[in-house]
Amino acid sequence: MDPGGDERLGYYLAGGLLVFLGWALAVVANVLLHAAAGSGGMTVGWVRITSAWGAYAWATLAFGLFTGTVGVVLLALGRGAPKAPLVLPGYDY
Repeated sequence: MDPGGDERLGYYLAGGLLVFLGWALAVVANVLLHAAAGSGGMTVGWVRITSAWGAYAWATLAFGLFTGTVGVVLLALGRGAPKAPLVLPGYDY
């Protein structure tokens, strides 16, 4: 943002995106896919998913938890930032 612009918009967009990608996709989808795989397993695209948690599943879960937590921190920073007018970069106001 240009000086004097509202930086909260960037915090909200980045934080919300990180929470969605981290917690909704990496954590919830990971857990649901492994739970739905059952004892026989299943194939999603080119990936074979079983009920056993391997190194990749644990790494995805940890990365998702970390990413979602960073998103929550960005949302908190956005709430604490002072309100300013929304200014588009490169335009004189």
